[in-house]
Amino acid sequence: MTEHVIRQARTDDEVLACHPVMAQLRPHVAPSDLLAAVRRMEAQGYQLLVLEEDTQVRALVGYRITEMLRTGRVLVIDDFVTDATGRSRGYGRILHDRLVGEAQRAGCTAVELDSAVHRTEAHRFYFRQRMSVLAFHFALEVPASHPEGIGRR
Repeated sequence: MTEHVIRQARTDDEVLACHPVMAQLRPHVAPSDLLAAVRRMEAQGYQLLVLEEDTQVRALVGYRITEMLRTGRVLVIDDFVTDATGRSRGYGRILHDRLVGEAQRAGCTAVELDSAVHRTEAHRFYFRQRMSVLAFHFALEVPASHPEGIGRR
């Protein structure tokens, strides 16, 4: 059985190696934009956790720990994707379990994420992980007014 390696993507090369998998979730983000955005978001606590098998990125999750009046400390997942060629091999479950442990160690009350309404396969996975739908997420798109914008969903 092949061993999985789970680690933080820290160097530029490690972040850029995530692009082919991240692009399956965020196709509008070019490799150079991914690197620049990750570096900006790291200042806000963003972390990019990677699951590798045979030195290849098979799944990844971008997350941050924040605090809200509604929840207290919470681990918020920004990006969660498994490479399409490796789905149903347990990679997502492995990363999800790792994040739940991270949330417990950090004193979080919950792990939360938003998922686009059309991502029904992802929703099935989240339900299997005992996640619940708690709210609607409302958004108003605002025209870009700053140069570091990397595009829309």
